[in-house]
Amino acid sequence: MKFDKIYFLGIGGIGMSALARYFLHEGCAVAGYDRTRSSLTDALSGEGAAIHYEDDRSLIPDAFRDAASTMVVYTPAIPADHSEWEWFRREGFTIEKRSQMLGHLCHDKLVMAVAGTHGKTTTTTLAAWLNHKASGEGSAFLGGISRNFGSNLVLGGGRRLAVEADEYDRSFLRLSPDIAVVTAADADHLDIYGTLEAVHEAFAQFIAQIRPGGALIIKQGVDLRFDNPSIDIYRYSLDCGGDFYACNIRPAEEGHCLYDIVTPDGIVADCRLGIPGMVNIENSIAAVAALWCADRRESKPFDHDAVREALATFEGVKRRFELYINTPRQVYVDDYAHHPEELRATITSLKAMFPGRRLTAVFQPHLFTRTRDLADGFAEALSLADQVVLLPIYPAREQPIEGVVSEIIGDRLTVPWHICMREQLAETLAAMTTDVVATFGAGNIDACCDAVALTLKRKS
Repeated sequence: MKFDKIYFLGIGGIGMSALARYFLHEGCAVAGYDRTRSSLTDALSGEGAAIHYEDDRSLIPDAFRDAASTMVVYTPAIPADHSEWEWFRREGFTIEKRSQMLGHLCHDKLVMAVAGTHGKTTTTTLAAWLNHKASGEGSAFLGGISRNFGSNLVLGGGRRLAVEADEYDRSFLRLSPDIAVVTAADADHLDIYGTLEAVHEAFAQFIAQIRPGGALIIKQGVDLRFDNPSIDIYRYSLDCGGDFYACNIRPAEEGHCLYDIVTPDGIVADCRLGIPGMVNIENSIAAVAALWCADRRESKPFDHDAVREALATFEGVKRRFELYINTPRQVYVDDYAHHPEELRATITSLKAMFPGRRLTAVFQPHLFTRTRDLADGFAEALSLADQVVLLPIYPAREQPIEGVVSEIIGDRLTVPWHICMREQLAETLAAMTTDVVATFGAGNIDACCDAVALTLKRKS
């Protein structure tokens, strides 16, 4: 690449920060803007990136003002009237979306891309960990912070590259993977797509871009059009059959399970995933399927013992079914779920893990458009809990929409509920009768986790 300086607009995003970290590792100078300081931006600053938090083109470092040596990478969440972005466009800089840049980095790699409206972050991270432990190789760009790797970027030997393929803004259409996993294709990002049919059309196009001789691994029941005769197609499920699925699921200690994974050429017996939850067992099956396909494509042996050991040592992803407390009196889990089906999957898993116990679901809706479009689904999923606490909507990149507030979910709930300001959440939970508590959302609810955990530990 001819550029030795990379400037990021939205450098603090989970995907953007992984790219920034990659280019720092490659010896490039890195700088950028983000609206909010975070642990990710602090880590990047510590690694040498120059970051500021005001939209002010005068804050762009002098070294990054030369269009001949600087490339600009931006996230679609950056507004079109952002003054720094306007300046870079006017001055003739080379500007690419994060997805374009990620596409460039996939050349000459065996790309294992995980797409889906939910489940993709844990599945991608599992695939990366399986590559690392079972095959001894592989890099990855992840959509969350892996607890095993301590990062959202994995740099390893070999050609394998696991990437999270994001459907937002059709970003995943920049990828042409060798192996693709599709975990779900539900209605989401309707502010971009408009209809579920348009979502499905984008996923069909993603499948059509799988390289000849590659493989698609798709969840049983996901109904999409396949227009790529040059690939193999496999179905997976939790325990409902297909080419890859779990059988002989039986309880183990602390909410974990033992299970066997059925593959097209044998059974990986007595698996125990390092993190609890039935939804994570399902994710592990998809990741094992991706590993099986990668080994097959490279004519490598599929090592059952190595797979079993890798699953047992998987520590999960921050904010994905993250277990803070697990005692007979109090349980606390935090999860990134921000779509009705994600909420349904996690709540169902919690109910199965802790039968007979009372579940309090705390939810911060993410985006006004998503809340408007999916209010019925949110209410139906949250009503699986015993009581619900709703926080105000986290706007992210959006402006308010008249009449769209958290109460439109609350009014549809069939269980007791009330509204709470985020800053008062720990205090509110302290005054409530709680047993199993789960906080959900993709906004800034995670800033409350330590205070909530401290409050609930006092109760236990």
